Amino acid sequence: MRIALFQPDIAGNVGAILRLAACMAVPVEIIEPCGFVFDDKRLKRAAMDYGPLAEMRRHADWDAFQSFRHALGARLVLMSAHAPASIYRTEFAEDDILLMGSESAGVPAHVRDACELATTIPMAPGLRSLNISVATGIALGEALRQTRHLSEA
Repeated sequence: MRIALFQPDIAGNVGAILRLAACMAVPVEIIEPCGFVFDDKRLKRAAMDYGPLAEMRRHADWDAFQSFRHALGARLVLMSAHAPASIYRTEFAEDDILLMGSESAGVPAHVRDACELATTIPMAPGLRSLNISVATGIALGEALRQTRHLSEA
């Protein structure tokens, strides 16, 4: 299981996701460009001392990430507020990559089209989105629940 962040905008969210990833022993793929300077103090503040413990790889762009993903043979699962299938009805696999779009724009059509699966976190009617770090935690928790015991992390 891996987390991929497509052109993230907010350093604090990336820091929180790096902390989550370190605690759950899940690698994070950052698909650049980012909407902030990557060594930003807010990133370090949100990740706290967990940041260096997270396995993180930065990809110069979408094509570089796609080359990496294809070499792994991993399925790309897009987390989207617009997807028809609930994460609770989605069958996750151990080698999935959970793709999170940027906070401001999500993902463009060519990225959405490259995903083998799109799934969503059900929410109350009329509400449009969760904070990306919260959504990542919910999605990762469900994916790990299905594919391994969280205590094994």
